[in-house]
Amino acid sequence: MANASGYRDVEADYFEKRQLRPYAKSIHLWALGVGAVISGDFFGWNFGLAAGGFGGLLIATIIITVMYIGLCFSIAEMSPAMPHAGGAYSFARSAMGPWGGYITGLAENMEYILTPAVIVVGIGGYLGAIFGTSPEVAPAWWAAAYLVFVILNIWGVELSFRFSLIITFLSLAILAVFYVGAIAHVDIETWAMNIVPEAGETEFLPKGPKGILAALPFAIWFYLAIEELPLAAEEAVDPKRDMPRGILLGLLTLIVCAFLTLILNTAISPGAAALSTSEEPLFDGLKTIFGDGLGAKALALVAVCGLVASFHTIIYAYGRQIFSLSRAGYMPTWLSLTHPKRNTPHVALIVGAAIGYAVAWTIHSLGPEHPVGAVLLNMAVFGALISYMLQMVAFILLRRNMPEMERPYRSPFGIAGAVVALVICSVSLIALFIVDPIYQKVVIGAAIWFTIGLVLFALFGKNNLILSPEEQFAQAQDNREG
Repeated sequence: MANASGYRDVEADYFEKRQLRPYAKSIHLWALGVGAVISGDFFGWNFGLAAGGFGGLLIATIIITVMYIGLCFSIAEMSPAMPHAGGAYSFARSAMGPWGGYITGLAENMEYILTPAVIVVGIGGYLGAIFGTSPEVAPAWWAAAYLVFVILNIWGVELSFRFSLIITFLSLAILAVFYVGAIAHVDIETWAMNIVPEAGETEFLPKGPKGILAALPFAIWFYLAIEELPLAAEEAVDPKRDMPRGILLGLLTLIVCAFLTLILNTAISPGAAALSTSEEPLFDGLKTIFGDGLGAKALALVAVCGLVASFHTIIYAYGRQIFSLSRAGYMPTWLSLTHPKRNTPHVALIVGAAIGYAVAWTIHSLGPEHPVGAVLLNMAVFGALISYMLQMVAFILLRRNMPEMERPYRSPFGIAGAVVALVICSVSLIALFIVDPIYQKVVIGAAIWFTIGLVLFALFGKNNLILSPEEQFAQAQDNREG
C-alpha cells in the first residue's frame, strides 16, 4: 500500500536486509573501471576490421574516444553528487522522473547482463584454442566461468575488489609485453591494410566511408563499461573524492591501450584480414612474436586474464544494477536481498548470470551462421548507446534545472561536452541501422527485452515504488526546486 508520499510502505527491516559494505578506495575504483573494459583489447574489437578495415576502425575509434571523453567527464560530475548504487538510473531519475530513470536503468541492464555473455564467449574461444576443444564444448566453458565468478562476487566485496585490482594489473602487464614484442614486427602496409577493398575503395578504407559507421560498435568495445563505476558508490569509502579520480584515470588508461592494441595487433602477422574473424586476436599476435609453440600457448592462457578481469567486474556491475532497481521497487524486491553475512547482492548475481547464459546458449544453438560473440556484442552496444544518450540528457537537465545541487566535481567540458557525446551516440545508433543489416535483426532481440521490461513496469513496478536512497535524493531535489 502506498503512503502519503506515493511510495509503498515496507517492513521495518527492509533496508537492513539490503545493505552493501563500503570498502573501495580510488585505486580499487580505477581497477574496477579498467578491468571492466580491458577484455576489449583481447577480444571483440577485431570484428570492426571486417566492418570497416583498418582505416575505418581507426577513424571510428577516434570518434568514439571523443564520445567517451564527454560521457565520462559528465558521469564524473554526476556520480559524486549522487553517490548511490543506482548509477545511471539514479542520474536519470533525478532529472526525468521515475519513467526516465527506469528506461535508462533498463537499457543499462541489457548492457551489463549481455556484456559478460559476450566476454564469456571470448573466454571459451581462448580456452578452446589452447586446449584444442571443439566448438560444441564452448557452452561448458561458459557455465564453468559463470559458476566460478558469481561465487567469487558473492563471497564478499573485499575479495571482489582485491581480485579485480590484481587481475587488472596482470592484464595490463600482458598487454605491455605484447606491445613491446610487437613493435619489431610492425608493417602497416603489409598487414594492417591487407583486406581486399571493394570496387572504387582504397586499402586504407576498403569498405569506404560507410565502413567507418559500421565499425562504430566495435570501437565502442574498447571503452564499453567504464561507465559502470558509479554503481560502486555505496561501496566506496569516499565516493565524492574517489569516484571522479577512478573514472578519469581509468579512461586515460583505456585510451592508451585502445590505440596501441588497434595499431600494433593489426599491423603484424597474420594481419587485418585474418584477425577480422578471429575469436582470439591477441593469441594470434602472440604467436607471431613468440612462435606457435608452448610458450605462446602459455602466454595465451595468461592472456585469458584480460577477459577474466572484465567478466568478473561486469558481473559485479550487473549485480549492483539489478540490486538498485529492485531495492527501489522497479523490479521485484526479492532481487535486492543481500547475503546476511557478506552484504553482497547474491540473488541479483545469480539471476543475472542465468539470463546471460540462457541468451548466449540460445544464439549458439541457432548455428554457426549466427556468431554468438558478434550478435551479443551488438545487443549490448544497443543498450549502452541508449543508456549513454539518456545519461547525457540527464546531465544537461540537471545542469539547467538544478544549478544549486552540490557538485563536488564539475566537468570542465560542461553541457558542451555532454552535447557532443549525445550527438555521437545518436549518430552511431542511427547509422548502425542504415549500414548493418545484421544489426537490424539483432535489434529485434533488444526490442523484445525493452518491451517486456516496459510492460512489466507499467503493470506492476510504477505502482510499487519504494523510497530507496536514490528516490529519497530525487524527492529532496524536487522539493528544493519546488
